[in-house]
Amino acid sequence: QVQLVESGGGLVQAGGSLRLSCAASGFTFSSYGMAWFRQSPGKECVLVASRSWTGGNMYYADSVKGRFSISRDNAKNTVYLEMNSLKLEDTAVYYCARGRTYGVVYSRYQIDYWGQGTQVTVSS
Repeated sequence: QVQLVESGGGLVQAGGSLRLSCAASGFTFSSYGMAWFRQSPGKECVLVASRSWTGGNMYYADSVKGRFSISRDNAKNTVYLEMNSLKLEDTAVYYCARGRTYGVVYSRYQIDYWGQGTQVTVSS
């Protein structure tokens, strides 16, 4: 069955960096677009970044442009989210997600599988 397992979350000071990883299994990873979402307490789950099956097309939320980078290694069935210059407002649970097709994900309605999430806490 499809499994998405995130890792790399934790506590970091504002201005610091973290790299999240999502190990995928149970499907042909290279055939699907992948995405990262996040949800802060009391707020809706929002799309942070996504990347198409070949990695050639990407999307970033305005709030993370220039600070976050999504990448994927199709040989390792893994998608990453490199987060730099972290801000207090980046504190959230981050979810890895699989798109229904090979393209870039622009909405949660394009997602068919979710990981369990990993907590990222940015402190002052």
